Amino acid sequence: MELEDIVEILENDPEKAVPELLEDVRKQYGEVPYITNFMKDFPEIFIPKTIYDNSVMRGLKSLDPNTVELISIGVASALRCDHCLKMHIRVAKRRGINKESIFYAIMIGASLASAAVLADSTRALASEFPGEDEDGDQKGKDPGHCCDPNCEICNISRDDLK
Repeated sequence: MELEDIVEILENDPEKAVPELLEDVRKQYGEVPYITNFMKDFPEIFIPKTIYDNSVMRGLKSLDPNTVELISIGVASALRCDHCLKMHIRVAKRRGINKESIFYAIMIGASLASAAVLADSTRALASEFPGEDEDGDQKGKDPGHCCDPNCEICNISRDDLK
């Protein structure tokens, strides 16, 4: 959808804009996603969201539609959104994207989701052992004591715990 079309839709009565936007979504995807269909009854939210989504999903001229669809599949996979994933797989199939490419997009999403879990989790772990280096060795700390000298619960000699 071009900017001129968006301006024309915004100038229309919301009751007229909603069906036009729904038809545009249907043309682009071959179906109307559940969320889009649900939101149609709330034009004050539906219209700006649909226009924004259109600008992001189809307005970026440097990405072809198949690449956008594969990115959508990878993100839906990473977010574990089964409904979005299945819809974008259907759209990709209608666009002629092969199963192998779709699978690779899923694997990229899974890899990034795994990296996000590891990034958060290892940072949480490292924050609980702030004086240790990668090998678990203490850097200038007494290895027999808790890292937080003010903690009444944790400030126990590690030798006492063995």
